[in-house]
Amino acid sequence: MIIKVCGLNDADNMRQVAETGADWLGMIFWDRSPRRVDMLRIPTGMMPDSSGKMGNSAIGRCKKVGVFVDANPQYIITRVIQFGLDAIQLHGHETPTMIRNLKATLVPDLKKEITIIKAISIEKKEDLERCHDYEDIADIFLFDTKCKCVGGSGESFDWSVINDYHGGQPFILSGGIGPDDAKRVKAVDHPKMMGVDINSRFELQPGVKDVEKVSAFIREMRE
Repeated sequence: MIIKVCGLNDADNMRQVAETGADWLGMIFWDRSPRRVDMLRIPTGMMPDSSGKMGNSAIGRCKKVGVFVDANPQYIITRVIQFGLDAIQLHGHETPTMIRNLKATLVPDLKKEITIIKAISIEKKEDLERCHDYEDIADIFLFDTKCKCVGGSGESFDWSVINDYHGGQPFILSGGIGPDDAKRVKAVDHPKMMGVDINSRFELQPGVKDVEKVSAFIREMRE
């Protein structure tokens, strides 16, 4: 079960979260998010060195995910190279054609490989129908709570809805997962569920996670 910790914008906190055993670290590149990476003040240690590796071995072990919302493809490509991203999470209304062209531009000329994660906002089972449009281009879906904001709402959707997902791609469960939800997450039984995404309910402040809570959650998930 992959544990993705999203919304990190502080290098020291990212290192501490990586050391808890988290698998994926998410950085948000969307100006309207309170957790965004401030491009005017990028903390030392969030970007790889000249060899392409992160300065901290724990961070280097984790997959680095960039989160974008209806961003210009060139902006995404620049951030992929600049931050050494391993995956692109698209959280807006990106079209399959745009995603296909984006990946073709990156792979293999600029990146040997890149994982494409398409977020699908969920409220009812009919929302799962959007997956059909991305089946042949997204590597992974992320099922998040439909809300007025774009993710990070701290609210959960009815997880029974995912029983109606019969697609071929794996998915990550997101949306309002909190420190006390490990047992409930582990009770979800779906063959395509590959991991969980945690964010706002583990925060000390936007962009900075409570390392003790993250660590305890991961321990319980892996017991």
